[in-house]
Amino acid sequence: MPILMSTSSSRPATVAHASASATSLSLSAALGEQLSTLYTLAQRSDYVFGTPLGPFSHAGRPHYLPRFVYFGPHTSEESPRIAFLAGLDSRDLRPTLALLHLVEELAQAPDIGQSLHLAFYPLVDVLGHLQPGSPRELATERWSAAASPEIDALAKEARLRTFHAFVRIESVSADDAVTLRVNTAPGAIANAPFFSSEDTEPYPVRWEIESAPRSAGGPLSLGDDLPFQPIDLTLRIPASWSPEFYREAVASILKRFIVRYRGFLAYGQNL
Repeated sequence: MPILMSTSSSRPATVAHASASATSLSLSAALGEQLSTLYTLAQRSDYVFGTPLGPFSHAGRPHYLPRFVYFGPHTSEESPRIAFLAGLDSRDLRPTLALLHLVEELAQAPDIGQSLHLAFYPLVDVLGHLQPGSPRELATERWSAAASPEIDALAKEARLRTFHAFVRIESVSADDAVTLRVNTAPGAIANAPFFSSEDTEPYPVRWEIESAPRSAGGPLSLGDDLPFQPIDLTLRIPASWSPEFYREAVASILKRFIVRYRGFLAYGQNL
């Protein structure tokens, strides 16, 4: 069971006006437009690169995972690496659009992540997006024994890149607060300073820390294949928030996470 660390009861005044309907069609159109804009920005950037991951084969055809890689100023191959994942359920494109918005802001202000190596996978459920059907439950799939080709590609990438942390963005229904859930290996909780309350203002946030066995789903199941145990952090945003409010919350919180992570490095600390 997750350990509830703290809960903020304050709610920004704008939350009450943040709800707005958005059809899947409109979000799909926004995805195409935002991807096009970001690829254009990446072509001009010295720090953000659009490099799809793959190919992986399905039904005899090659497919790719959208991927953007950020090498900030003063970044090297030895720099700590963080993977950001969204779109594990293609029926909800809000996390995807929010993550693309964050990458766009990093391309425009690259100093935010200096000395870090960041990888962004905004649409994991590629096959679900191309061929809508039954839910595939990619968020809970074990990476060490992946059945879906997208998760298998990510697992191979994780073994190669040895990410220090994984940050997943999801939507949560019937909730008005952001949830920050941290999954760690047993016994690793004490060494995981991720956020302070200042990093999440003005959003109402619920904090949870869970020590999960390696047999659980997600990237932590790769623990035996990696030189160290990474951290798995999930940022869950209320599905009732409008796409614009949703993306601004994600960008605000994760930019502060990146800056704080960078700050720990300056003092010789690691996640």
